[in-house]
Amino acid sequence: MDLTTTYLGLQLRNPLVASAGPLSQTLDGIRKLADGGVGAVVMFSLFEEQLRTAAARDLDLIERHEHSFAEALDYFPEATLDEKSLAYGYLTLVERAARAIDVPLIASLNGSDLGGWVAFSHELQDAGAAALELNIYFVPGDLLTSGSQVIGRHLEIVAAVKDAVDIPVAVKMSPYFSSVGSVALRIIEAGADGLVLFNRFLQPDVDIETLEANHTWALSAPDEGRLPRTWIAALRHHTTASLAATTGVADGSDVVKNLLAGADVVMSTSALIRRGPGYAQVMLDELVAYLERKEFPSLDALRGLLAVPASTEGNAYQRSSYVAAMEKAKTVYGRL
Repeated sequence: MDLTTTYLGLQLRNPLVASAGPLSQTLDGIRKLADGGVGAVVMFSLFEEQLRTAAARDLDLIERHEHSFAEALDYFPEATLDEKSLAYGYLTLVERAARAIDVPLIASLNGSDLGGWVAFSHELQDAGAAALELNIYFVPGDLLTSGSQVIGRHLEIVAAVKDAVDIPVAVKMSPYFSSVGSVALRIIEAGADGLVLFNRFLQPDVDIETLEANHTWALSAPDEGRLPRTWIAALRHHTTASLAATTGVADGSDVVKNLLAGADVVMSTSALIRRGPGYAQVMLDELVAYLERKEFPSLDALRGLLAVPASTEGNAYQRSSYVAAMEKAKTVYGRL
């Protein structure tokens, strides 16, 4: 079965992508992900705050040693991302990893302001990144910040980065806008080549014994995949931009579900952390087995089969689906 697909204009050998996470922090980790069978690797995110603190020291270090970028790669130990030169180390890792693997390497930047993104995105392109993923993590702690200001910041970042690079740019966006579909289309209009749905925001718990907030991060669960699938299905026939599903992808059946909704690629990290990078091939084998069992002649025959038809009146469709779900719930749980 031919599983090749296109994402952000890049030709991938299959639609399963290793999303940004701890497994891609080293050259060895990135190699294991690629060898595990994924179609592309998204590197771990470099944070805007780290760029700010490292930029001045990196510039001074390069100037003092009078190295070009290529020469400086040999000056630093392989894949060393120490606090003295984190931003430069990230570039080093991009350059080495892009040469070491046979699938596209996508760099990831996480922030909420323009910061050093624009200049650094161009350097990532020069280092060999096949594309950029902008993880715009902005939770307005200032309660007077309006929704239009939040949207405006997203559009400003996307437009500025697109002006700085020639490689494709994807935006990993939040599901918490009042009109997710409208914001998604505006981000695409601002220049994004694709969307990654969705970002998982930190939601602290409370430790009632220590009386402290618990800021630990939990791996995603399969039920969390319902939200991105809902919006991918709604967006699929309203844009030609790439759509990537992420969150809640635990096995091959989750890959199938997201493709049926209309995703171009399906991203996973939690499953690969739990079961190892080689589990990617298991998920792909499950995808192939499903395609053959259901007698789909190709991946394209499956993709978007359950997306919301373009001719459907969106508001009425969402409302009718909600009512149908509530009626079914009354029937099922009313017997308890």
